[in-house]
Amino acid sequence: MVKKSLISVISQEEKDENRGSVVFQIKSLTNRIRKLSSHLELHRKDYSSQRGLRNFLGKCQRMLSYLSKKNRICYKELINQLNIRESKTR
Repeated sequence: MVKKSLISVISQEEKDENRGSVVFQIKSLTNRIRKLSSHLELHRKDYSSQRGLRNFLGKCQRMLSYLSKKNRICYKELINQLNIRESKTR
């Protein structure tokens, strides 16, 4: 099944250690976004999941912009590690 092919980005040590950090929250949100995206590929008319995905995307975007303002080096490393695009600057 598709869900089993997803690889978790978060290691077990990070789960136990840094649950409150912005980096950990972005990693876990990215993992949930990927799972929801694969779910929506199979179930296109699941509007509740679409709404949840939009909420996760907005929250992740806000956290990424916060991290880019506070710690640019950590932000760049995280973007490369998660293989996501850099957010547009305004």
